[in-house]
Amino acid sequence: MMDWTDRHCRFFLRQLSRHTLLYSEMVTTGALLHGDAARFLRHDESEHPLALQLGGSVPAELAACAKLAETAGYDEVNLNVGCPSDRVQNNMIGACLMGHPQLVADCVKAMRDAVGIEVTVKHRIGINGRDSYAELCDFVGQVRDAGCRSFTVHARIAILEGLSPKQNREVPPLRYDVAAQLKRDFPDLEIVLNGGIKTLDECREHLRTFDGVMLGREAYHNPYLLARSIRNCSAARPHRSAAPRRCAICARTSNGIWPRAAPCTMSPATCSGWARASPAPGASASCSRRTSTRRTIHWPCWNRPSCCWKGTERAERSPANSIKGQAHPRPCAR
Repeated sequence: MMDWTDRHCRFFLRQLSRHTLLYSEMVTTGALLHGDAARFLRHDESEHPLALQLGGSVPAELAACAKLAETAGYDEVNLNVGCPSDRVQNNMIGACLMGHPQLVADCVKAMRDAVGIEVTVKHRIGINGRDSYAELCDFVGQVRDAGCRSFTVHARIAILEGLSPKQNREVPPLRYDVAAQLKRDFPDLEIVLNGGIKTLDECREHLRTFDGVMLGREAYHNPYLLARSIRNCSAARPHRSAAPRRCAICARTSNGIWPRAAPCTMSPATCSGWARASPAPGASASCSRRTSTRRTIHWPCWNRPSCCWKGTERAERSPANSIKGQAHPRPCAR
């Protein structure tokens, strides 16, 4: 998810879901240790619970980056052992590390010795040339012995030569049965399923077997899925390592949960953050302004029946006489 789940994307997703564990885009150890670390580590307090995903294979460097993550306030450090890109393979990062389970174990131990926050691993069910179930169990067993208690399993093998990262998400078949067998054989570990999950029904079904599910590109392309998960997935719960934190104030509409702070007292002409959108029938548009001291989400009212204030008198309005995109002198009161 490099260049996808940056801090702006995560901030938006957090407005839709209170307890979902959010992950950063993968950040390499070189970028943190020799680049602009502040840019990669910067995040808003509301993003918690939040994990920093690292790419690297040198234990000492990963330990140093884990310390930076802990100091910056992250709740978890996740080691990427699943990316099949040839660009990262050249630096011994990503899925190629599945061929070196002892090195991954050394990396996990170095990070666990350096920090007090959770250290987890995301991996495939194998790579070409090392794709048997016995080899998968050997990998998980060695990393478990190094202290890792949580594994996110992308239920495909990674083919390291001849396929692009996109093809590696489509060509190798999904093997949920292999991931399920892994959970049965390692009942003491937290096993989170990833790969090809697109609907809440699929999430609910997988939660019968696994401790959690991870959504990747589907959460980016269909973010409102996260809002619906709060109401429809009974398994939603706070992250295991996160202390209670202050969350965004939300207002519930007939179509779901939408972020809300204070009603908008500005007209579209005067609010520089004005943006029209049509998220769902009957929902309000939103505009936001950010100052140096605080963030306010303003809610002008349009196309919302029976809740408009016009001047000082309440005006009953129906969708038939609403004009989409038209703001009113007074904001919606609820």
